Amino acid sequence: MKRRTLLQAGSVVLSLGATAFARGAGIMTVRVWPAPEYSRVTIESDAALSAKQTFVPNPPRLAVDIQGITLNPALKELVAKVKADDPNIAGIRVGQFTPDIVRLVVDLKHPIRPQVFSLAPVAAYQHRLVLDLYPVAEVDPLEALITDRAVESKAAQAAKAAAQDPLEALIAQHSQRPAPAASGTTVAALPPKNTDAIKTGATRADTAGASSPKDAASTGVGATDRLIIIALDPGHGGEDPGAIGPAGTKEKDVVLKLAHLLRERINNATVNGNAMRAYLTRDADFFVPLGTRVQKARRVQADLFVSLHADAFFTPDPQGASVFALSQGGASSSAARWMAAKENKADLIGGLNVKAKDATVQRALLDMSTTAQINDSLKLGSNLLGEIKRVGKLHKPRVEQASFAVLKAPDIPSVLVEAAFISNPTEETKLNSEDYQNQLADALMRGIEAYFAKNPPLARVRTTS
Repeated sequence: MKRRTLLQAGSVVLSLGATAFARGAGIMTVRVWPAPEYSRVTIESDAALSAKQTFVPNPPRLAVDIQGITLNPALKELVAKVKADDPNIAGIRVGQFTPDIVRLVVDLKHPIRPQVFSLAPVAAYQHRLVLDLYPVAEVDPLEALITDRAVESKAAQAAKAAAQDPLEALIAQHSQRPAPAASGTTVAALPPKNTDAIKTGATRADTAGASSPKDAASTGVGATDRLIIIALDPGHGGEDPGAIGPAGTKEKDVVLKLAHLLRERINNATVNGNAMRAYLTRDADFFVPLGTRVQKARRVQADLFVSLHADAFFTPDPQGASVFALSQGGASSSAARWMAAKENKADLIGGLNVKAKDATVQRALLDMSTTAQINDSLKLGSNLLGEIKRVGKLHKPRVEQASFAVLKAPDIPSVLVEAAFISNPTEETKLNSEDYQNQLADALMRGIEAYFAKNPPLARVRTTS
């Protein structure tokens, strides 16, 4: 009751506002990054900020008291930065709560798990106070992929029936209501990860058919088609823009567009008659930690992991595309070692909450690479390079290796593609070209298909027939 009274009293003060300048830390800018997975609010200042949070579940809202400052115009901009389509934030109120405390009240659309933390200066950023708002009810990405495929299958059945018998078409259309992925769907239910595969160094293809007919029967799955899942990982995002070209092109924007184009091709393709689906580790402009990218790919039981980037160097001269795989030992070149060190700094720039409970789990995951995974990754990388060189220049003619954190899924062949040097003016122009982006997406698709032609994935679930 005391907490509710405090917030209600605060809301009265918030409505009054103030037009003073910050006394202690100077608030430089504020940013809001909306996404279905979580929304982030960032307050950047020229000195460290001290903040206390209070969460009220009904109606859901988060109050954050920032100490030692006075309201300024930059903070007031937060109110207008929240868009109506933000998946998590309904609105933000800001005002002077006491003479030296500014209070933010974030009105939420549903219950959330808040994380409020500070980041020290890094790269182009000064001190940052970060509010990460995670929905309590998380969406299962694997179930979404399977349900999408089930709906597509029923639509195809309806179209086939329409061509044969109008009555059958009506019956098929009536049955197109999506069913839960775990019961009655024509798409393979995916078994839990085989942890023995990690211990023995086996890859996905080695263990994919381990489920028995009895397992299939217990899940209600009969004859199934094999859903081939490709995890596409557009690098950087949100607080982390990645490299920036001479004309101002941001790496995070270019690679997201490329991921969307490649997703279209994957979703319209098949492997030996089995449907393919692309899963994006980020589908909009928001930050995803390196370890989380790996976890996401494993959560959907991806068959391949392709991380998309656009290279940069200190001078504008270097050019050409590169493909990298993981190295358990040293890097294959000093340039590869430098590149890995640069890409591995993404968590510092993007803003990882190192105090979060899953941070330790993420770090542990990044030490579980296997020889079999690396060998398969090199095969995938070679196929991709062979197709990329048909549409553009290569920086190196072979797959390079280094200790990239994002490539350390222990049971998924994983590569990192540097599409071009965004720091090269000519290649920056190409990266912004719709024609070149489509050519590159076509090349990557051909490389993926070439890999599966020689390394076909096995069925995840055996049929009962």
